Amino acid sequence: MKILVCIKQVPQKDAPLKLNESGTWIREEVSYEVNEPDAYALEEALRQKEKHGGEVVVITAGPARAQQVLREALAKGADRAIHLEDDKFVQLDSTNTARAIAAAVAEENFDLIVTGLQSDDFGAAQTGVLLAEILGLPHATIIIGIEKTDSGLHLKRELEAGHYQFIDMQTPAVLTIQSGINKLRYASLIGIKQAKNKPLRKIAWADVEPKLSKNLQQIERLYVPVKQKKTEMVEGPPTEVARKITEYLKNTARVI
Repeated sequence: MKILVCIKQVPQKDAPLKLNESGTWIREEVSYEVNEPDAYALEEALRQKEKHGGEVVVITAGPARAQQVLREALAKGADRAIHLEDDKFVQLDSTNTARAIAAAVAEENFDLIVTGLQSDDFGAAQTGVLLAEILGLPHATIIIGIEKTDSGLHLKRELEAGHYQFIDMQTPAVLTIQSGINKLRYASLIGIKQAKNKPLRKIAWADVEPKLSKNLQQIERLYVPVKQKKTEMVEGPPTEVARKITEYLKNTARVI
């Protein structure tokens, strides 16, 4: 199978949320890592390649520093990489990010495209399904099991309350992968050395800009919630206290 893996570079989980006066995240003073759900998508793609043969291609969009996640993927076993390289890609919403990726791979015919379920920084869980729509491909989300069959793929989806769904899907297709689908591997020393010689194609902003449009979604401001602590005493007979607490939980806190 020829598999495309979409991966994203995100701030580390313990990175501080520093904001400027305009409510914008100051990203220059934090460390970065590969988006965890995308790491599971990459691992699953590599396992499918080991079982059935083929090629694994990784793609990311972002500034020059984002090349780090591509090199890590190549060191783990991916065959080649595509980098949509420009600071402007960070400002795109999910729709335009999907459009940029679709434009970058327009000349390639992938049997399978996988992404992580969502990103660790914004968690929109939109890019994968939007990419499928733009490419006109069937898609399935929250995948925790993939089996290749003669007619396509047999998939296991995670639903709510411990339930699962099994579906059959023809390829080509787009899947969003749930974290925990497999056990992540480490890059070997020989893999790290080989990664330096694997192809990495760079695509400039101008190459995909004609396919983009005005962002349909925009974050106006980020802020850190103000910590508040308030204690309210409820007095009276037990039955009256119970009634007041129940009303508070139902009408004010809205937790019941």
